[in-house]
Amino acid sequence: MTSHLVILGNEIATQDLKQLAKISRAEHIQAVNPSAFRLVNADAASRDEIAAYCERAELDFGFIRNGQSLQDIGLVVMDMDSTLINIECIDEIADFAGIKPQVSEVTEAAMRGEIDFKESLTRRVALLKGLDAGALAHVYDERLQINPGGELMLKTLQKHGVKTLLVSGGFTFFTERLQQRLGLTYAHSNLLEIVDGKLTGKVASDILDAQGKADKLCQVRDELGLSKDQVIAMGDGANDLKMMAEAGYSIAYHAKPIVRSQASYAFNHVGLDGLLGLFAPR
Repeated sequence: MTSHLVILGNEIATQDLKQLAKISRAEHIQAVNPSAFRLVNADAASRDEIAAYCERAELDFGFIRNGQSLQDIGLVVMDMDSTLINIECIDEIADFAGIKPQVSEVTEAAMRGEIDFKESLTRRVALLKGLDAGALAHVYDERLQINPGGELMLKTLQKHGVKTLLVSGGFTFFTERLQQRLGLTYAHSNLLEIVDGKLTGKVASDILDAQGKADKLCQVRDELGLSKDQVIAMGDGANDLKMMAEAGYSIAYHAKPIVRSQASYAFNHVGLDGLLGLFAPR
């Protein structure tokens, strides 16, 4: 069976492209953009050999069907922490309380799928009790950055009429600001309880866990009248797997092994704009 093979990288050597074309028995090489090249009519049976070569060369790759493009997509759904943005917000909030190591340890366990997300979030938020709510603004203003390629990806999606949903086990303080700043169509997350300017150590909403993320994707997908194959979902942790399973295409972004193993594509080296290499506009 033949399809096209897309090679993604921050720097892609010509020699690597030629070797990958040889391994995949591709007919020829097309430039998609400066960080993506399409190897036309490549043999998908070469996947394992391609994967090993790309790992050595610090490249990402993906087999795509003939004609796959951004015009086929109606909705892109993204996790927030460590996917759209560079930090785990709750870990950085905890740093202002002097307990970042304790909270980060629980975050990591949850992202690896070792602890139930609701339990992990309840435990972590409880540790923040009494912290001045001003810490949230410090995290947003001083530590939060959009991951590489994120703004280009979003601008291109918007240009082509693709709706965007930010769905996060994090907090509305951050998702609402990012929605306004980046022009995201939808945003959904958890509400931290704040009383008299202090965190109470509780979540003031039903906790948005893995199933909640999946349900929100399905709700928006159905409201827009889209099929599963018109949806892309991006995430990095075990809490994203149910959501990613509801999309026709899933992208593991610098993700935990459990997520990489189940995703349609894995970005281990490139930025979020790698999506534009896999789903290039026609």
